[in-house]
Amino acid sequence: MAAETEEPTLTVDELAARAGVTVRTIRFYSTRGLLPPPVIGPRRVGHYGRDHLSRLALIEELQHQGMTLAAVERYLEQLPAGLSAHDLAIHRALVASWAPDSAEDATRAELERRAGRALAEEDIDRLAAMGVLVRADAPDTYRLDPGLLRLGVELLEVPIAHETILAARTVLLEHTREAAHELTRLFRDEVWTPYRERESDPGQVAAMRSLSAHLQPLVVQALVTAFQRSLKEELRAAFQAE
Repeated sequence: MAAETEEPTLTVDELAARAGVTVRTIRFYSTRGLLPPPVIGPRRVGHYGRDHLSRLALIEELQHQGMTLAAVERYLEQLPAGLSAHDLAIHRALVASWAPDSAEDATRAELERRAGRALAEEDIDRLAAMGVLVRADAPDTYRLDPGLLRLGVELLEVPIAHETILAARTVLLEHTREAAHELTRLFRDEVWTPYRERESDPGQVAAMRSLSAHLQPLVVQALVTAFQRSLKEELRAAFQAE
């Protein structure tokens, strides 16, 4: 959590490169109030931090979901003041969870542009191991998951062994799959099956499927909130024990 208290150190050019946008876009967002102002340092140079990066990622995700700039503004205005980069990342994850699964093709140049940095072959291997991308048949062409790209790139800079990151990913996948299985079983047995036994109208069945889709973001939000609280409790207990 130390990163949350780091002083902003990125120039506007560095922020643009890390976020995969142009400096012009950052200045435009700033004039619209979508980004907080930078911290002014020596020589009147503005510096940006992780909260700016996370907010840019959230704006990008909202626009990816089809929101107009005005709708993005309304969404951001409703957020509580003083959200950390971590909090903004959770909001982005919840927004991304509403969208259907998608994958995109990208060249090496496009991949690095979206990553906001140059990627060595070792970086590509690590991103592939994390499930962020797979190599396509054509040279320097990749099939990537846009929702995971920014997370994967951030993990490249975390001073944790690659094997540890993969082990954590395995734990998350196993337990989230188990939770999804049990929640699906509960919905099927307690809601879907009794409903089908009472109703035979195809329109009513379609309505129930619509309800299932509507519940998905709510369930995801509940899972994220519960996991976040549990993780804080476990970390607190672990370090207090130490």
